[in-house]
Amino acid sequence: MRILFTCRPAYGHLFPLLPLANAAARAGHEVVFGTGDAFLGKVRDLGFAAHRVGIAIGDAEAEAKRRHGDDAGFLDVGITMFAELLPNASLDDLTPLLPELRPDLVVYEQSDVDTGVAAQRAGIPAVSVVIGRSMPPAVLAVATERLAPLWGTLPADAMFGDACVDVWPDSVRDPGTAAVPTVFRMRPTPVDPDVPLPPLPPDGFVYLTLGTVVFGATHVLRAAIRALGRLDVDVLVALGPGDAAALGELPERVRVAGFVPQAEVLKHAGVVAHHGGTGTVLATLAAGLPQLVLPQGADQFANADALATLGAAKALVGNAITADAIETAVRELLEDPKPREIARRVAAEIAGMPAPEQVLAEVVAWAS
Repeated sequence: MRILFTCRPAYGHLFPLLPLANAAARAGHEVVFGTGDAFLGKVRDLGFAAHRVGIAIGDAEAEAKRRHGDDAGFLDVGITMFAELLPNASLDDLTPLLPELRPDLVVYEQSDVDTGVAAQRAGIPAVSVVIGRSMPPAVLAVATERLAPLWGTLPADAMFGDACVDVWPDSVRDPGTAAVPTVFRMRPTPVDPDVPLPPLPPDGFVYLTLGTVVFGATHVLRAAIRALGRLDVDVLVALGPGDAAALGELPERVRVAGFVPQAEVLKHAGVVAHHGGTGTVLATLAAGLPQLVLPQGADQFANADALATLGAAKALVGNAITADAIETAVRELLEDPKPREIARRVAAEIAGMPAPEQVLAEVVAWAS
């Protein structure tokens, strides 16, 4: 079977597809990717054929802000980006590409909704992969209105399509997939960049990261580093593509790295402080670790709320993100056994979810 995977050109959009893509390649299927220019080389380095599909998220953001102004809110900028500019650009590339590739199945990450549209038009089975939490009902209603003209038959949820792979465990499951007719449950399986493990502090350290999208929020990182420097802990900061020079002078027990193999790092960490991106949230839960969530955008706020409600994390939002508040929150996470106990229960739940190989076989059978 030839399977086309598509994603926006960003790590947080590519990596969630790789467990299924790797399973498909191991099973002997022909795997092809569609993504933006900036990630074609990265996908090819992973061993997959890749075709240009769509534009960069940053380009769409710049155009949306040009239309609405730099001070416009998410409802204007975000909806214009993800329900108009990105889908239309990708459809321009996908429309001629699908007849050329003739895939038997297409798999796309949930923001790449245009692939679902193109597949429906071409009569090709398509399944989305959940990479975050669904939008609030009011926002989804606006997005659906903007996306409706693209679909032939509008699915129950315009972001998930008629079939999806859901990676959230029951304890923190997103209710958004309830409207999707066909849902495949899959164990969240971290896929890390192929980089060496940096020298680690002694086990039990605090792991601090803002991921690969909001890594530029250096004021948050600096506040967190000041806070953690007051505690009797070692700290590893993963900056991804960020610049260590922007952090200034570091406390003695704070180490800084760029990209790290996060799943391996989490085997040695004691507490994780991060932005609330879905990949880091799920990887931390799978490792059974308590977390402090410092959301900066998108669905990170919903992730923070879900984890705090569950009791597996503490969350600080907006102006509440101060060095004093971070110090207090991390101290409590280090001393209170309850968040760790809850996280370990969720880790056991995740371990019992279906593996990518099993889910791939189910999806292929469904598509056939």
